[in-house]
Amino acid sequence: MKEPKVLLYQGGRRLVEKSGVGSAICHQENALKAANVIFAKAGSDWDVVHLNTVFPDSLWKAHRAKKKGKKVIYHGHSTMEDFRNSFTGSNLLAPAFKKWICMCYSQGDLILTPSLYSEEILRSYGLKPPILVLSNGVDTDFFKRAVGQKARFRKKYGLSMKKKVVLSVGLPIERKGILDFIRIARRHPEYEFFWFGGTNSMLIRQKVKKAMKEAPSNCHFPGFVGKEELRDAYGGSDVFLFFSTEETEGIVLLEALAMELPIVARNIGAYKGWLTDGENGWLKEDFENMEKSLVGVLNGKLLSLTENGRRTAKERNLKAVGLELATIYKILYNEEVKSKGEMCHGIISYFNC
Repeated sequence: MKEPKVLLYQGGRRLVEKSGVGSAICHQENALKAANVIFAKAGSDWDVVHLNTVFPDSLWKAHRAKKKGKKVIYHGHSTMEDFRNSFTGSNLLAPAFKKWICMCYSQGDLILTPSLYSEEILRSYGLKPPILVLSNGVDTDFFKRAVGQKARFRKKYGLSMKKKVVLSVGLPIERKGILDFIRIARRHPEYEFFWFGGTNSMLIRQKVKKAMKEAPSNCHFPGFVGKEELRDAYGGSDVFLFFSTEETEGIVLLEALAMELPIVARNIGAYKGWLTDGENGWLKEDFENMEKSLVGVLNGKLLSLTENGRRTAKERNLKAVGLELATIYKILYNEEVKSKGEMCHGIISYFNC
């Protein structure tokens, strides 16, 4: 089969660079490089365009590509469900957002999405293009434990090596569980709590701003930091606590697993099929049971499960993701689409075998 020329479209990337979508685009670039797949970020000499954002320029790019007979892959990172409880006005805008993303995704010859759960949601929208699940992946060569990480992190934030530290990473929004994070920090002054991640303050709801301002002294918000500093935070903490109520996958959980950091997370649909309570992490339905698991991990009464967690992350390493993307591009380009919403057996059979 002929190798297609691929455009990994960059439109709107600056606007999402601090979000999971921004991380996913970065992962795609690194995955393709790891798999020795040649791709472009700009230009007109290409056969397949891979889109990740749902801004108007991306929709226009998809529309123009279809008119020229190019193949379009739309990555379904966003759903109405994970748009809710995010930013100021997001709940009011959620139904309109659903209509908009359906318009965008419908332009694809193929939709990729990172979990079985997000696939189920997108199928419920009645979208016509075929949908395939492909993890966002994690750079297990970069995110791995090494000497010096803990010491650097503890020194930077003035922490003793014996102090128990609880970490979370994400946009400081309600959906990510920041209110529960602050609540549990208040209930456990014996631990230090760190939330890494930031966004434009104008987008943050007032009750979240208020909660962060009134957070106890053991709850810290360093904001958005670079990959190296974040890796030190993973390596220097004792447990990763993730209260998020809605995800399409959860890249930060993959990073924590890769770093052999014990995880305690809310048991939500996005983790179905790859995270299991008591196997590679501790997944609970509500605040009280998450709190019990957190304390159990920190006092040694619960297993950390980090060896299994690292294994889970390595199954989703970027080279494997890159090889799968290469196969998807090749089959999509070389096979004919029988009709809208029905693709020849190649891609589907490859991922179902």
